[in-house]
Amino acid sequence: MFNFDPNHYPYASRRSAHYAKRGMVATSQPLAAQAGLEVLQAGGNAIDAAIATAAALTVVEPTANGIGGDAFALIWSEGKLHGLNASGAAPLAISIDKLNAAGHQSMPKYGPLPVTVPGTPGAWASMAERFGSLPLQRSMAGAVALAQEGYPVSQMIAFAWQQAHALFKNEFKAPYFQSWFDTFSVDGRAPCAGEIWRSQGHADTLRAIAADNAASFYRGALAEKTAAFVQAAGGYLDVADLAAYQPQWVDPISCNYRGYDVWEIPPNGHGLVALLALNILKGFEFSERDSLQTYHCQIEAIKLAYADGLAHIADSGHMRVSVEDLLSEAYADERRKLIDVRASLPLPGQPSRGGTIYLSTADDEGNMVSFIQSNYMGFGSGLVVPGTGIALHNRGNNFTLDGAHPNCLAPGKRPYHTIIPGFLTKNGQAIGPFGVMGGFMQPQGHVQMVMNTVDFGLNPQSSLDAPRWEWESANNVSVEHGTAEHLFRGLRGLGHDASWSANQLGFGRGQIIWRDQHGVLCGGTEPRTDGCVAAW
Repeated sequence: MFNFDPNHYPYASRRSAHYAKRGMVATSQPLAAQAGLEVLQAGGNAIDAAIATAAALTVVEPTANGIGGDAFALIWSEGKLHGLNASGAAPLAISIDKLNAAGHQSMPKYGPLPVTVPGTPGAWASMAERFGSLPLQRSMAGAVALAQEGYPVSQMIAFAWQQAHALFKNEFKAPYFQSWFDTFSVDGRAPCAGEIWRSQGHADTLRAIAADNAASFYRGALAEKTAAFVQAAGGYLDVADLAAYQPQWVDPISCNYRGYDVWEIPPNGHGLVALLALNILKGFEFSERDSLQTYHCQIEAIKLAYADGLAHIADSGHMRVSVEDLLSEAYADERRKLIDVRASLPLPGQPSRGGTIYLSTADDEGNMVSFIQSNYMGFGSGLVVPGTGIALHNRGNNFTLDGAHPNCLAPGKRPYHTIIPGFLTKNGQAIGPFGVMGGFMQPQGHVQMVMNTVDFGLNPQSSLDAPRWEWESANNVSVEHGTAEHLFRGLRGLGHDASWSANQLGFGRGQIIWRDQHGVLCGGTEPRTDGCVAAW
């Protein structure tokens, strides 16, 4: 009927921050946000809404997450913040020696070898059991309907889908990748924006997970299908690995930044990197967001934080340096002194010893959820269990095969993990959930969102709208268009190898919901994707 280009936006647009009293869902796809809102309106709480939204996102944004991925959550309930680590471990039968013998000097990106135990279904079941007010069959009904009846693919997701399909068509030649094309292709291609896509296998799997609280996924027919498929492809995942899996409730970690407590999930997640950078940055005074000093200090602090994070973060039982020592004020003071007037290449310190979606939800009972789930690199490993819609992640790619490193591959060990939900409190009271997904951009996005809010007084939508930067490696910094020219040139003058980036999928995708002292919710959503705030 219409002859327009869904990717062509010649005029600047503006989104406003959203306000509501009874409930709010903020995420990267409108149909998923609506699924969460419908659950709130049906009597569910913010936890039920988060599950509904997360399950729907595996259908409407398969380019970034799926049933076969991992998840983390920060949940504010009954006046306390709770952490959930639903990341999975490496199979018990895998080892560095076996991969070296097969000719691998590093972890592969795709195929069966980087597949670790998926934690996402376990996250949904654990959240519902501990904090939910509705059964999974009710909270996941919207996701089941979207998969079975189909939905029109949204614009940015169609773009990411087309990018992935083109890559996989060139890269995925082995027979075990055929199920990916069978599941995610339409007439041999990726779906276009506005085109209907459906997956009966996906609907059946979601229905099965909801019916028995994910028991069949870990200890039933779905577990048997998954393990058999991975092993037939040459991988190591076994039914015993799936049967042994349990998500872990953990104590969140934090730093105090100018009177606000910033909370993250502890390692194996790398939220610690954001806290390390903020601990360094709080020793400076920033009067203006868009100044060269602000950009330079932020980038240098992130480099220092990543030097430590990449050297020390691993599965919690394998770390050789404690989180407490890394977050100590004395260590922050020591690292802060390394920030000079020019760009530097920091080394990790040694303190004194002592592909992703993000969503936020809130309700009128005071519950708030910061939730993130991922297949890691877009669609993940490229393996889809035939007939199920279960796209398996490739999170094991984050392991190193250097046996001397704390994050080295080992049986039953969880890898360094990039997905991190964030949460902000002040004086023991919840301010709200925030997050910026996107691999190694995530801690950098968290730092920029916290500073936009605390230092520069930006509302949730403006915090997300503001131009971003991403440190990549060495002195390489990618700068988003919209950043002032003088800042770009100034960074190069200080020794940063800054470059403009027009990557539509870069710089992360975030959501924010803040609650004020009167219980009013204020939310912002990511302008770099098909983001939506559904409010009640």
